Amino acid sequence: MRPISLPAFLLFALLTQTAAVFSFETDQYNLPPTPLADIGDEVAEYTEENLVKAIDKLNAEIIRLQKCQNDLSQSKCGTPQSQKKKLAYLRSDEAVARELYKLLGSGIVASTKAGTWMDSHNFRGQPARYKTSFGSSIFIYLPTNYFTISPTVKMYGHSFGTDKIAHFFQQGYTYHRIYSRAAAKGKTKSEATKKAVEWGRVSEFTYYGTFVSGVFSNADLAANYAGMQFYQGLTRPLTIGGQVRPASTVLTDGVWKINRTRAWRSTLLLPFISDHLNEALNPSLFIPALRSAIRAIVRKQSCSGWKAAYPDMTGNQFELVTNSLVLWNGEDYGHKNSEKFVTIAKTCFDIPQ
Repeated sequence: MRPISLPAFLLFALLTQTAAVFSFETDQYNLPPTPLADIGDEVAEYTEENLVKAIDKLNAEIIRLQKCQNDLSQSKCGTPQSQKKKLAYLRSDEAVARELYKLLGSGIVASTKAGTWMDSHNFRGQPARYKTSFGSSIFIYLPTNYFTISPTVKMYGHSFGTDKIAHFFQQGYTYHRIYSRAAAKGKTKSEATKKAVEWGRVSEFTYYGTFVSGVFSNADLAANYAGMQFYQGLTRPLTIGGQVRPASTVLTDGVWKINRTRAWRSTLLLPFISDHLNEALNPSLFIPALRSAIRAIVRKQSCSGWKAAYPDMTGNQFELVTNSLVLWNGEDYGHKNSEKFVTIAKTCFDIPQ
């Protein structure tokens, strides 16, 4: 199959721009001229506020149904059987995940409530976001990508596009649902996880990636996977990188409560944020014509910024960082490897392609 030319692909992208709005891209190759403020704690506070809202809603309904059971004369209570079934759901892992998803992950495809908040909130620390100009963007030859490009932010020392938060809370929930349904059918943890990851790879090849933008984002898949872990960790402890993360909530006396351990706030989001979300360090697969253009742009205008920002880093060290992101804490999140990645190591240093 002959590789598609850049003009031909650009025409295709323009003709399919209605679909392209579903694919949000980002650009971490171009570093911010001024260091970004770290917004990790503020995003965690926002997540906590919404988690409290979610369990408050569940608890209000649990309490209402409990009163129904004690007073059968109340109207709008339903049958005892329906009350029992509803209470079982309200006290389930899925109920907590679903209510929080509604507050953070719902919205049109690839644009979520949390993502919109990330793009518009006036953060305490400034500058909080950076979006390179069109003329400097790696997508200068593909305007449909630039128009939907997400700004870069920094959380807990890691820089990535705000689109990753949308993936985390939206597609992460989809992964969680796929996993839960597979597990309910008797699949092992490994088998259920694999089904979720396979769905993510298919979606990244199609309507979330290559088909509409020419980009298959490994970082998107990492965000999806981390989001699945987050939803699973709402009601049960997780082991991440050898460290046990307590459940975010616990069911106590029939109602949900925030599990406010000493490390509560620091473990809400921190374990899920890493360089896996950075598309310069964890590079994407671009279609050939787009890849060639991006490599030339990075070499011409971005490499000097990376060398200035990280003067003690060698090409081999950057290569080690990129190689370390193939797995997520030793787990397969669907990363697709390539010898033709546009990496900082191979593009900016004398490391053979």
